[in-house]
Amino acid sequence: MEQIDNAILSKEWVKSAYYDLENIRYIINAEHLTHIVAFHSQQAIEKLFKALVVKNSNNLPKTHDLLKLSQIVKDKIEIIDRKTLEELNELYIDSRYPNSFALMPHGKPTLDDAKRYYEFADDIFNRVSEYLDIKTDFN
Repeated sequence: MEQIDNAILSKEWVKSAYYDLENIRYIINAEHLTHIVAFHSQQAIEKLFKALVVKNSNNLPKTHDLLKLSQIVKDKIEIIDRKTLEELNELYIDSRYPNSFALMPHGKPTLDDAKRYYEFADDIFNRVSEYLDIKTDFN
């Protein structure tokens, strides 16, 4: 099997994250979809961290854990808002399996929380794209 160039693979991760963020832009003001915003925010950040990893390595960890991934890429991107990263990390699995009370461990995210998650993911997107020198005109 032919090896994919790391720069191309890295760009594909960024492109996939871009589409997660684009999905959010369509639903960001829908209060009943805040859990979906949280999920896509988590997914975008995971993909962006993986884009940073694969740029110079063929050892992509098989994890969805944002905290672990953030440690791997800490020399490439600084995460100032650890609280939001931790919240999104906690939401990953729980957002897929609703219980009888709510869709998240502590209830459904508020609209303000959802907007904060989106802004956090969008900031990481912009910084990773700049770091990797990837033009984000994917449309």
